[in-house]
Amino acid sequence: MKASKGIAAALCGVALCFGSCKTEPHFDPDSFIPCELPNQLSEKQMELGWVLLWEGSDTEAWTSAKDIGLTFPQWGWFVEDGQLCVEENGGRESSNGGDIMTFEMFENFWLSVDFKLTPGANSGIKYFVNPELFPSTGSAIGCEYQILDDELHPDAKLGVNGNRTLASLYDLIPADKENVEYEKYGWNTAWIVVQDNMVSHWLNGTKVLEYDRFSPEFDEYVRNSKFRDREGFGKLDSGHILLQDHGNEVRYRNIMLMKLE
Repeated sequence: MKASKGIAAALCGVALCFGSCKTEPHFDPDSFIPCELPNQLSEKQMELGWVLLWEGSDTEAWTSAKDIGLTFPQWGWFVEDGQLCVEENGGRESSNGGDIMTFEMFENFWLSVDFKLTPGANSGIKYFVNPELFPSTGSAIGCEYQILDDELHPDAKLGVNGNRTLASLYDLIPADKENVEYEKYGWNTAWIVVQDNMVSHWLNGTKVLEYDRFSPEFDEYVRNSKFRDREGFGKLDSGHILLQDHGNEVRYRNIMLMKLE
């Protein structure tokens, strides 16, 4: 009798699954499964909690960051072979189709985006974006995972200690890519992981930076950046995901996100 009670107590609070069980979404870099086919999720990926933010053809989930709530830009972006592409426009920031962003706003998440640079290109993946709170005549304001050709684009040599290079938190924190293998003009994968105050950037499965957005250290980074006059920068509860039009051809695919608790 006592043994039975002991077994019952040991099992108390443990959920037993028979057959297929949906996994609670959580960040585990070892659990990542890349798409076997572009812009298509497997059953296992969906069980883990992944959803596509772009399905490879339609753009209904995205809007212009300049004209919020209106349709996807009619020019400046194009879809080709299952790739969402910024049109070349001489490197002029947000002067053609402009930035695009999700209609939905996100709080805690694991974002995965495949990107492909062309020589000398510049773009970015931004998060915690809210154009209504941070109006801008140029590109929309937000924390930015820098997408850049470090060798050919002059922005790589600006900023401080390389904080404008590929995978950096743009103009704030440089990415440590010393042990990262990536193809300069091939497909690479960016991860952005947000869990409350902690944020990390990853490149091809390797973490390249991490920061606490409510820490004194982060405040110091902001004070020394071009965002010093943007009160509350990086501290929004939630925001849109944005792809930047910086006037260079950059291609994106497999744009998917897992909401985290």
